[in-house]
Amino acid sequence: MDFLSNSTHLHIFSWVVGIIMFLIAATQPLDSKGRKITKMVLRVFYILIIITGVALFIRYMDSNAALYGVKFVFGILTIGMMEMVLARQSKSKPTQLFWILFVVSLLITMFLGFKLPIGLNFFA
Repeated sequence: MDFLSNSTHLHIFSWVVGIIMFLIAATQPLDSKGRKITKMVLRVFYILIIITGVALFIRYMDSNAALYGVKFVFGILTIGMMEMVLARQSKSKPTQLFWILFVVSLLITMFLGFKLPIGLNFFA
């Protein structure tokens, strides 16, 4: 667990790959075998994102605990919206609202992640 808590690289890698896998899965045909495989691999990355995020949260919650908690909640919401888009696509239901919620929660999560002390300081 010490490796996970000392490095943000695994967390960043996990969510970047997760977003790419999500976009690939969302654009594949609904009945393709590749979509099912991509969704299964994506769910493994969800687990990696959550595990590394929890490890980082535990390590750095002493400083700015409230903002890290908000970022954690928005991260979980982002993963939830990703899964909702894929589930509603599979059932051929409208997904526009969940795409919007996904983008908004992703932007908030990324903004908080880059703004907080562990993140890169793009907004200085």
